[in-house]
Amino acid sequence: MTEDFLQFIWKYGLFNRNEMVADNGEQVVILSLGEHNMDSGPDFLNARIKIGQTTWAGNVEMHQRSSDWVAHKHKDDKAYDNVILHVVYRYDQPVYRASGELIPTVVLTFNEQLYESYRNLIDLKKGLSCMERITSIDPLIIDIWLNALVVERLQEKTGYFSELLQQYKNNREEVLYIGLARAFGFGLNAQPFEMTARSLPLAILSRHRNNEKQMEALLFGQAGFLNEPVLFSPYYQDLFTEYNHLKKKYHLVPVQQHLWKFLRLRPVNFPCIRISQFATLLRNSGGLFSRIAECKDYSAVKAIFNIRASDFWDTHYSFHTTSPLMPKKMGTDSTCSIVINAVVPFLFTYGHETANQELKDRAVTWLSYMPAEKNRITRRWAKYGLATGSALYSQAVVQLYNHYCRNKRCLACSIGVKTITNAR
Repeated sequence: MTEDFLQFIWKYGLFNRNEMVADNGEQVVILSLGEHNMDSGPDFLNARIKIGQTTWAGNVEMHQRSSDWVAHKHKDDKAYDNVILHVVYRYDQPVYRASGELIPTVVLTFNEQLYESYRNLIDLKKGLSCMERITSIDPLIIDIWLNALVVERLQEKTGYFSELLQQYKNNREEVLYIGLARAFGFGLNAQPFEMTARSLPLAILSRHRNNEKQMEALLFGQAGFLNEPVLFSPYYQDLFTEYNHLKKKYHLVPVQQHLWKFLRLRPVNFPCIRISQFATLLRNSGGLFSRIAECKDYSAVKAIFNIRASDFWDTHYSFHTTSPLMPKKMGTDSTCSIVINAVVPFLFTYGHETANQELKDRAVTWLSYMPAEKNRITRRWAKYGLATGSALYSQAVVQLYNHYCRNKRCLACSIGVKTITNAR
């Protein structure tokens, strides 16, 4: 038995309320369970409980054994002075306040099958047992929970952009530029792409926006790819010459090339192609934030990312590796990934920071019009009937798995809670 599970039983009122008697012999009647406290201090705040003939308002603390009150040193902690009821699974001794006053303790009784159902969920080594029961849960409960998970995921990503806005003094164009660079790294190369953007201020790039060669020279050079004085390609030689001139002019320090990853990537996703595509985006989109903020629907946003790498990359995967003739265009899935991981959370963050609810709502709405992501997590849930018809729900499912299923936080998950309580 765990304290988390006891808190779950109390929070949802799943215990036997009839004939509850405290260790002082007085009858206990629960008028209000209180608010679950997720910070330090007692487990539930502002409860209302009738003990004997007196109605008390205060806090509730829960333990596996009543002696845990002493073991956890609550007696000398003033944060627990307002505890009106001590709730335990096993009673082994009375507990007292620092003043010597007895704190009423009651044993929580409930259907033990609930705990068995909970253990079945968290003890499963492979898969998730709630998956097989997902179709038995009210779709409305699932829908409400998934919508809450989307907002939770966006709020987590808000922290990243909020820190950037603070660091760059609310320069929204610079922050969006850095966030987009990270998204262009598509996970595996997110860090070196972000480092490249941070090492190369947008103001410098903007001065060369009308010169494709100089834009690419700055980005490839700062990414660490222009460090070979001799290479057979005239394209490379031109970039090398341009970069060394601009590097001295702006006192630039490039990132290390070894940070970039090529293994486990399809050739069309190689960093050099993504850097050239990123350069095209920046050339085509002066005032990128304003352009995105003016978009009223996802199709308009999608059009901004209708880009391709420069001509050299039509026949190359890297500076050293040739490819069949094929323009390296930004694909639909790649565009969706960038919008999901950079554009939407940035717009949501900026809406939050400026108290602009319309921007926040628009960001969430775009997700509902975007195709769902296809990955091992979404495919796994879809197999058992949890449909992800749009990016709104695929993002929710990713959040569900990464933050609840994988960490066995079934007691904090609406699906887990319903799975457990249905076992009664």
